Amino acid sequence: MEFIEILKIILVGIIEGITEWLPVSSTGHMILFDSFFPLKQREAFVDMFEYVIQLAAILAVVVVFWKQLFPLGTEVQENGERKTVWKKDTLTLWLKVVLACVPALLALVADKLFEKLSPTQETVVVAAMLILYGIIFIVVESFNKGKDTKISEISALSYKTAFFIGCFQVLAAIPGTSRSGVTIIGALLLGVSRTAAAEFTFFLAIPTMVGASGYKLLQFFMDGNGFTGAEIGYLLIGCAVAFAVSLLCIKFLMRFVKKHDFKPFGIYRIILGVVVLTAVVIPYL
Repeated sequence: MEFIEILKIILVGIIEGITEWLPVSSTGHMILFDSFFPLKQREAFVDMFEYVIQLAAILAVVVVFWKQLFPLGTEVQENGERKTVWKKDTLTLWLKVVLACVPALLALVADKLFEKLSPTQETVVVAAMLILYGIIFIVVESFNKGKDTKISEISALSYKTAFFIGCFQVLAAIPGTSRSGVTIIGALLLGVSRTAAAEFTFFLAIPTMVGASGYKLLQFFMDGNGFTGAEIGYLLIGCAVAFAVSLLCIKFLMRFVKKHDFKPFGIYRIILGVVVLTAVVIPYL
């Protein structure tokens, strides 16, 4: 393994761990990083790698929210014995998550529309979406300022609301949009509190990203690919970094949204989008 490649793998893991959960577009940041510091590995491996390290980020969600996500619990019987039981609230939560993920299947189709973009075109789309949704975040938060939320807890989400939140995930097929960002915006528009919106977005990511990562990994092997010793090392390092950073980022965001709104992320998106567009335009001047 090359030292420079290891450094780039670590940076990719850090970017994934931060941007997957903050509403700033992980895919957009990955594309931008690859434009300046591309990994010197096989194209098939790089494509698979950027998806599979999401599994490590997902594992962080499971660890942080284990008590809310694990469907089995214990109940003390009249005779004093403990019995393993299904937790109804958790099962209901999972049903809502699954229902909300159904619209995401359309994103797989929509994603094909952007695969033929040239690197320059893709970068312009990323920049445009960073700016657009940055503005939307600021507008939505300004509109909601001072208003009481209709839904302050995930348990109060109806199946209908969960499904509509999931519909917003389809927009994430556009590079630079941010899956977490667009679902949070959808939840806020539907009257969900910031804390509940962030939590539900985390939970939605589990089946969505596990499915996407599993598909990419399966496709990698079905195309006749395998791993070299160095590639296994790069994958393990990237996953370890993404997992550790995700743990910190998830906890940070949950603390942040209890006291602040999402406007700072909107401002960040706008600034980054303008910088990227400027970098693309300057060579043509």
